[in-house]
Amino acid sequence: MSTPNGTGDDGTDFADSDEPTTVYDLAAGCTLDDIDSGEKYVGTVNGVVEYGVFVDLSESVSGLVHSSNLIGSYDVGDEVIVELAEVRPDGDVSFTEVQLADYVREQVGPGQEVTGETLPDAVGDEVHLDGKVVQIKQTGGPTIFQVRTASAVVPCAAFEEAGVRAYPDIELDDVVRISGTAETREGYTQIEVDSIATLDGEARETVTERFEKAGPATPADVEPLIDWPAFEKLRGDLQTVAARLRETVLEGRPIRMRHHADGDGLCASVPLQYALEQFIEATWEDPEAPRHLLKRLPSKAPFYELEDVTRDLNFALENRKRHGQKLPLFLMLDNGSTEEDTPAYRNLTHYDVPILVVDHHHPDPEAVEGLVEKHVNPYLYDEDYRITTGMMSVEIARMIAPDVTDDLRHVPAVAGLADRSDADAMDEYLALASEEGYDKHRLVDIGEALDYATYWLKYNDGRELVNDLLNVNCDDTERHERLVDLFTERAERDVETQLDAALEHVTREELDNGAHLYRIDVESHARRFTYPAPGKTTGKIHDKKVEETGDPVITIGYGPDFAVLRSDGVRLDIPEMVAELQAEVPGGGVSGGGHLVVGSIKFVSGMREAVVDALVEKMADAEIDEDLGSSAVISE
Repeated sequence: MSTPNGTGDDGTDFADSDEPTTVYDLAAGCTLDDIDSGEKYVGTVNGVVEYGVFVDLSESVSGLVHSSNLIGSYDVGDEVIVELAEVRPDGDVSFTEVQLADYVREQVGPGQEVTGETLPDAVGDEVHLDGKVVQIKQTGGPTIFQVRTASAVVPCAAFEEAGVRAYPDIELDDVVRISGTAETREGYTQIEVDSIATLDGEARETVTERFEKAGPATPADVEPLIDWPAFEKLRGDLQTVAARLRETVLEGRPIRMRHHADGDGLCASVPLQYALEQFIEATWEDPEAPRHLLKRLPSKAPFYELEDVTRDLNFALENRKRHGQKLPLFLMLDNGSTEEDTPAYRNLTHYDVPILVVDHHHPDPEAVEGLVEKHVNPYLYDEDYRITTGMMSVEIARMIAPDVTDDLRHVPAVAGLADRSDADAMDEYLALASEEGYDKHRLVDIGEALDYATYWLKYNDGRELVNDLLNVNCDDTERHERLVDLFTERAERDVETQLDAALEHVTREELDNGAHLYRIDVESHARRFTYPAPGKTTGKIHDKKVEETGDPVITIGYGPDFAVLRSDGVRLDIPEMVAELQAEVPGGGVSGGGHLVVGSIKFVSGMREAVVDALVEKMADAEIDEDLGSSAVISE
């Protein structure tokens, strides 16, 4: 039964409102300045005497609940809900007990509440911040907790003995309240921690709801650079990838970006690297975060090799142990769609790491299904390689960081020319690049310069050099021009030297379907260990023969255990041929793939003649289609 003032016979407060009463739980660093008259607070009994109980609200706020203001019976360590009764001139504090029928508990930190956005405005002040721990790094001095708020990540330095882990009970993904002082350090703002408390129940849910309402992972709603119905089919998938990458940054998970080391692979990876770094800089207070959270890694083969995955896993496991990083998300660009990728993927499944694939090579969707989180490929929408990975990735980059758009308008055209896309949309991409000052000849030069650079860079990402060649995130246009001129000139010189030697050894025959077949043993009749590589050499020979004849042409460049294939005017289905050869040539060890009209095949050296002969027989039965051009040059 309640009294007219809303209080029960036992002193329990029955609020007239349907909403439960809020009871505040003060953080350890709170002072009397953080307490308001009339509000309810949870305290802990630290002493029991004849005339009442002493209660702690925080490390510096304690007081007496006199027996006349005490409703229940308590022991040391019990919790009790109180209101402020009086602060005497000598500083003594007294409280009144309150018992509530229904209440919610809310954590309160000392000073003002801040977020990642408002922290720089509070330098020198006592603050508190609610968020999720996304990284814990032990330095030689403090322990650095990276704490995610609704849309930013804040470094919080907790000091213990030098090199000793502070707050060892705090773990990754804990939702916490950090209390301390906002301070500037080496150009960025951090919180120097006084206390960390985990949030549970409703308090944790409140923080999680803030993340969902803020929607920081939602990609920007940008219009595509061109209106292309074929491309529109993939737009939803591209938005999903953009959202996943933004969320990955905010959750503190590193991203390892694996891309094919060719023109299209670079046109895909460099814009995404640029956009992700912009997003990291905008959301992480730590200026070193872009370097630690993102790695761009070229792959020489057009698939994820076991050699690469072994290095990647070792690097990731070391970083988890030494720097408190989560295991990374793997982003595969211009590779990753085929059965050849699956051994590497199976290695990654042992560590439960997510994999995203954005590719335009002919896929084996059933092979990679269940091994990758998201697989974006135009073939899955009845399109083909003419939608290049660079074209798709530029749109993802713009969804992640729209401000990069002006630096990327020419890149899809470079990607399309580098990968020989004959899509109708190429005219629009070329027009877009022309508006930015690039004619078609210059775009081809950029692609050649990128190809030349990646050959010599090997496994190095060549970040600054590649940025300058592609003119993305480049601060000197004149330097870009000079570098492209230099690299193009040297590439042309090396190609001419290679062809002068190799063309003398090219053999020709006419197939039953009327196509011209050219063969070259690139292992014996081309310079090794220099530019151009066997795949590029085969491509250049092929282009020369197409120009000379104007007829349907197939070119095979082979070595002891591989063959590189190019065709114009002949509808080869190289992935299907590979599947058939695997069944028809026992012991051949056949593997490979690529696009429909360009690809590479591997086999055991002792079976080269049998594999190549069987391959030629299939080519002789292929359909002639003079409107069908060849696609990307395969790097070997």
